[in-house]
Amino acid sequence: MTVCTPDNLFKSNETLLNSDDDQVLPLRYPVICIDGPSGAGKGTVTWRLAQALGYQLLDSGALYRIVGLKAFEAGLISTDVSQEIDEMAILALTKNLDIAFVPNNESGRVDIIVNGEAVGEQVRNETVGGYASQVAVFPKVRQALLKLQQDMATRSGLVADGRDMGTVVFPDADVKVFLTASAEARAERRVTQLLNAGQIADFEEILATIKARDDRDENRTTAPSKPAEDALLLDSSTLDADMVYEQIKKHSQEKGIVFIR
Repeated sequence: MTVCTPDNLFKSNETLLNSDDDQVLPLRYPVICIDGPSGAGKGTVTWRLAQALGYQLLDSGALYRIVGLKAFEAGLISTDVSQEIDEMAILALTKNLDIAFVPNNESGRVDIIVNGEAVGEQVRNETVGGYASQVAVFPKVRQALLKLQQDMATRSGLVADGRDMGTVVFPDADVKVFLTASAEARAERRVTQLLNAGQIADFEEILATIKARDDRDENRTTAPSKPAEDALLLDSSTLDADMVYEQIKKHSQEKGIVFIR
């Protein structure tokens, strides 16, 4: 395993010879995968890890939310989950999206820019989370986003936040964590988040949405959400953000990751 330190950082254009078939493959930097359901605290700990390590941040869930949002705006999906969806139309839309994650040190969040437009607030909307689950079931859409995500690990160290980062996207990641929490705890956190933002929040409605999304994500045929066999399992139901961060930091250090902060 290669550790990301100032003395041994890979250059993005270096290559590695695969001895099995003599293929020339790009070297990649260290990768930390934080998987788990929405509301478990993945976004917060991913941001802190990326800042402490000087790594890129990948919010893979935002990718699917972006596709879901744009598919809804294009009339390709609706709030009616029984509506038939044209996978090839979703795929064509996906391939034409220009997506950028831009760290914002003032807010402590990542600004999401799509085709030159800031869509962070829209993408984080609870309804858009449902759109994301609708488009995430399509293998061709997932494949279109897969290479984009994997390419990020050829440019610098990466902390990837998602649901199948350690099982599908980066199965050879240096560190894998599956961060979960009860549906009730996640619903309470979402209610607090919305109320703090001045929005109306109904606990029972949010809880039902979370449970429905979990069911879709855990039981889909393609890349279901589940822990990697070698992942650290961590339940954050009764843990605060600092406790989650410290446990994952300690686990990462045990795996050879060197923190610069």
